Amino acid sequence: MVPLCEPPPPRPLRDYALLADGERGALVGPQGDLVWLCVPRWDSDAVFAALIGGPGWYRIAPEEPAVAGGWYEEGSLIWRGRWTGRSGVAECRQALAYPADPHRAVVLRQLRAVDGPARAGACLQLSAAFGDAPVRGLRRAEDGSWTARAGGLHLRWSGAPGARVREEGGRPLLSAELRLEEGGVHDFVLECSDRPLGPPEPAHRLWRATEAHWRERVPDGFDGALGARDARLAYAVLRGMTGAGGGTVAAVTTSLPEGAEQGRNYDYRYVWIRDLCYVGQAVAAAGPHQLLHDTVRFLTARLLEHGARLRPAYTGAGGPVPGMRRLDLPGYPGGYDVIGNRVNRQFQLDVFGEALLLLAAAARHDALDDDGRRAVRIAADAVAERHMRPDAGIWELHEANWTHSRLICAAGLRAAAADCGAGASRAARWAALADHIVARTAADGLHPGGRWQRSPDDPGCDAALLLPALRGALPVTDPRTRATVRAVADELGRDHYLYRYRHDDRPLQDAEGAFLLCGFVMALSEHRQGRPVEAARWFERNRAACGPPGLYAEEFDVVRQELRGNLPQAFVHALLLESAVRLGRDPGNGGLREARG
Repeated sequence: MVPLCEPPPPRPLRDYALLADGERGALVGPQGDLVWLCVPRWDSDAVFAALIGGPGWYRIAPEEPAVAGGWYEEGSLIWRGRWTGRSGVAECRQALAYPADPHRAVVLRQLRAVDGPARAGACLQLSAAFGDAPVRGLRRAEDGSWTARAGGLHLRWSGAPGARVREEGGRPLLSAELRLEEGGVHDFVLECSDRPLGPPEPAHRLWRATEAHWRERVPDGFDGALGARDARLAYAVLRGMTGAGGGTVAAVTTSLPEGAEQGRNYDYRYVWIRDLCYVGQAVAAAGPHQLLHDTVRFLTARLLEHGARLRPAYTGAGGPVPGMRRLDLPGYPGGYDVIGNRVNRQFQLDVFGEALLLLAAAARHDALDDDGRRAVRIAADAVAERHMRPDAGIWELHEANWTHSRLICAAGLRAAAADCGAGASRAARWAALADHIVARTAADGLHPGGRWQRSPDDPGCDAALLLPALRGALPVTDPRTRATVRAVADELGRDHYLYRYRHDDRPLQDAEGAFLLCGFVMALSEHRQGRPVEAARWFERNRAACGPPGLYAEEFDVVRQELRGNLPQAFVHALLLESAVRLGRDPGNGGLREARG
């Protein structure tokens, strides 16, 4: 075990659990190390940055060596860490208080002696602004809580009136010992706010509100899904990553490397429009849940605001994503630290197709209002205006006439024409434009082998080319669809994991990890092709590519059995949810029907 007040060492990504409240998220390791939290918003500077080699962390752990485990309480992101030692069993129940205050993060941690006495410690290293802001005015208040200021934040820690204070690396470190008899319970409440803090709220009241809010926000209607418990957890993760404005951040973290020393470190603490649409469509497959309405609301607002100049990504509040800059921190092993993203320099055509698909899915649930119908027309007009223009594509590469981008726009136009109540004339015009886009794309985007290729200048195979047929750009029985499904499986699949595309002559696993999004898309594709056994094999293989908390990163290193990239990645949880629902709804034939839903 690591001594209580020493900085927590980095752990494999599979070990971390997520706490989230829609406005920000924290990662906690199995030994009680809370090592990541940005306040007050997803894209704010971190107060706990130990995950990426920075200062700031918060540990509650047993004093004796113990076997660690844990689980989420059903339908929530309330995490129960459990430690089994020689003298007994202790649990630490933890969550971010819910519903969230956009200005104040509240970390709830409750230690319980389950079997035998509990001997544990709590240690808090206060920090702000990735360690750049000094902590000032640390003092113990009359009620026993500790208060301080740092970088414009107001901090308060309740539950450790007898904590000792020392300096560690020029930063204050507070530590406390806990002694609980069997059945004993002790609460800690940590508050971080960009506004002055009011009187402390009792921990039991915060816990009751958090429990009630999770019950209200996560439906229990996933019984028919394949892997229903994991589907419900996926919904809870997406719910926790979606703010009051309706935007779902792509990931909770920044800078976790997609490959050691490969230079692929990115900040994903923003709302990618494409990813948001994947989330909304996945939820729509399950039912007209509130999360569907939220994603539509965020998308609609951005389309009404920016029209054909819709950006690929936004902050959770709907603002522009800041440019990328490096941090002077050691980084997670194998990586380096960055904040911000260059995505706003790009044009991504496919986001308009995905927007149309999400809005059409909402319309099928009678969840599209007048603003939503205006957004449909804006997105369709943008496709009509810009479908010939090269774009960066789904994988955000160099600009090209990417086949996927055009075909997904055709799928969106067909869905909008069929489901959005646009009127006969407009619907006919959109359907005709979809036919034109498919025909034009087939003229220069079809491989001699009969499958779709990446672009007119790139004959390679790409897992993204599975999506257009799934979304209705052309029939699942179309020979080009069937040829593409087979080619993607043969050329990019390994042991029922799927890679995006071939980078070069290296073995696929040497270039990058298997892309979990693509594995679930292949499960849906095999399902639609009427191969339920193959669909289930793809689904189960990729469903297993997580750690004990059930969270997924963007990639999975098949050889080393490691998660790669930022954690958790929203679009992986979205496609897990969608494939679980669709495969469970019709475990037999699966597809060969053209109905959307």
